[in-house]
Amino acid sequence: MDDKKFNKYDLRWMMSLFGTAVGAGILFLPIKAGAFGIYPVLVMTLLAFPMAFLSHRNLARFCNASKKPQSDISEVSEEFFGAKAGIIITFLYFFVFFQACIMYGVGITNALISFMQNQLEIAQISRFTVCFIIISAMIFVMIFKEDLVIKVCEWLTYPLCALLLIFSLYLVPHWQISAFFNFPTPKDFFLSILFSLPVLAFSFEHTPAVSTFAQSMQRRYGNTLKDFKCNQILFKNATILLFFIMFFVISCVLSLNPDEFSEAAKQNIPIVSYFANKFDDVIISYFAPLIAILAIATSFFGHYFGAREGLNGIVNKTYLKFQAPLPKEKPLNIAIAAFFYITMLIFSYLNPSILGIIDMFVGPIIAAILFLLPVYGIYKVPTLKKYRKISADIFIAVFGIFTIATVVFEILF
Repeated sequence: MDDKKFNKYDLRWMMSLFGTAVGAGILFLPIKAGAFGIYPVLVMTLLAFPMAFLSHRNLARFCNASKKPQSDISEVSEEFFGAKAGIIITFLYFFVFFQACIMYGVGITNALISFMQNQLEIAQISRFTVCFIIISAMIFVMIFKEDLVIKVCEWLTYPLCALLLIFSLYLVPHWQISAFFNFPTPKDFFLSILFSLPVLAFSFEHTPAVSTFAQSMQRRYGNTLKDFKCNQILFKNATILLFFIMFFVISCVLSLNPDEFSEAAKQNIPIVSYFANKFDDVIISYFAPLIAILAIATSFFGHYFGAREGLNGIVNKTYLKFQAPLPKEKPLNIAIAAFFYITMLIFSYLNPSILGIIDMFVGPIIAAILFLLPVYGIYKVPTLKKYRKISADIFIAVFGIFTIATVVFEILF
């Protein structure tokens, strides 16, 4: 058997990475990117593939360069940069995916409430009741049916791909060709791209799965082929992400005007829910909320694992610092699940802005971990020297710096 050939095992990993990436980001990217028309979106399409492929390739190489096999991102960071750096990276890793989980809780709650109000025409809806039911269900399955969830999410990725494509094609007759004749000013063009960077980065990132993915490649293919297989799978994954995500975004942007994107942002609902409310069409009214629920659910569980891994690391490092015996894994996981349950329930009820969370927290921190950390490691750690690619590294570093800088620009503008 030729291990260099793309096989079923590789396909499963590719679809798993795809499912982790496709979530709230893709459902809110059109809202953020569509404010100034189609041309900034076309530029983002050109940026998206190298951004997604090169950054995740660097992170996979970073994880696989450890002298200790099967190390995760925080452990590798501690090995390369010291204990303090390891603690900082572990905290950031936890914090960003914890924020993402909160965002998914808010997103799926709003999608369900919008569906119940507009499609099912239920006038009186208790937000707390909806929050309680949906968050309870999400956390319950994570505690008692974790293995089943992983398998189900893996298979849900395939219908999700099909639904995204069908929805994008459905919108084609609604495209407004006049959008191609609306040219933003140079300032608006630049600011539209700049302010969309955090959501663009979040829409394509699958960071929570990368360390596990890299470890899996190392176990299955050994040191000889691990880099080759990581490159192969990540390249194919970035390709399908580019097609499905950006075709969906372009189709959405050509079907609405800027005022409608502003209205969707105010309602704090996924773009597919806005379309379900806009079009008087039975098919779209029911399929659009299904896309939102599938996309958020498949992505939530991957980010939950990442957040739990980060919080586990923080707890274990704290116990080690005070020379206390480490807590048992199962009680610790239940305690972490309880923490997530309470916080997600509170924030889902409070309904904070999802785009605000991405712009101020999730996008910039992901940029630091995914874009800047591996590039810094490549030029700092001798064992990573062989991976230096000046042009690619400059591109990723500049992308990361601008994504982080958007926090300052958001405050100023």
